[in-house]
Amino acid sequence: MNLESYVFAEPPAQPLVALRVERRGPVVQVTLVGPGKGNAMGPDFWREVPRTFTALDTDDSVRAVVVTGSGDNFCFGLDLRTMFEEIGFTDAGDIGLARARTHFMHRIRAMQGALDAVARSRKAVVAAVSGWCVGGGVDLLAACDVRYASVDAMFSVREVRVAMVADMGSLQRLPAIIGDGHLRELALTGKDIDAARAERIGLVNDVLPDPAAVLAAAHTFADEVAANPPLVVQGVKDVLDATRAARTEAGLRYVATWNAAFLPSHDLTEAMTAFGERRPPRFTGR
Repeated sequence: MNLESYVFAEPPAQPLVALRVERRGPVVQVTLVGPGKGNAMGPDFWREVPRTFTALDTDDSVRAVVVTGSGDNFCFGLDLRTMFEEIGFTDAGDIGLARARTHFMHRIRAMQGALDAVARSRKAVVAAVSGWCVGGGVDLLAACDVRYASVDAMFSVREVRVAMVADMGSLQRLPAIIGDGHLRELALTGKDIDAARAERIGLVNDVLPDPAAVLAAAHTFADEVAANPPLVVQGVKDVLDATRAARTEAGLRYVATWNAAFLPSHDLTEAMTAFGERRPPRFTGR
């Protein structure tokens, strides 16, 4: 696609680790590059996304943004072990106290703010998905305006299967995208769905035959948007989001508080242990 390296108006204080940012004319491509397996969302991702999207949002020469993943998969979701270690959530002796829970709530809110930067972008944001898109990856999709998938794509709102309530935006943004019933089915079961089912329920706009085709479709959409008056594009997004923004924000605040209060559990520990031991978890409701 003859992409050229994107130059920030103010260069980042640190080089990007989790993202690769490139541009072709008025369209910028943001690619998830890990460093975790399957582009898992670790500390670098959560630091770099708001900085990157704020820079793109303030650059008047940027008209649209394409988000995609490197390698065979879009995103495996949150890097649970790395993030819990960074937050200090593994300190069982302190997690039941108010200070630890308050710190955890503020950390959730900060991470929510990273995806808010995508959702609130004045530029059109389109996702091109191939391979697996799990958990936090679906949260990122929900923050985009338009979503395309290749035929091999698989999706899962999987947090319930690791004893968590999804708290990065899927439960707040997906009702407007796929409807309440479909969201409840996905969020309560944690089931995997393929690209064909995702298209039927409206999670993706179209399914393309391979990763190259899906990325090309995303860039075609971005080019079409980029040719339109930028202030009108911003206005369309602003009007569409006007009635949803307050409800989404209230839901994000509530789930951050809920998880700070109730996420620590024997079931969460069991989920993490079972994952490490490659066995099905045995949940007891404790």
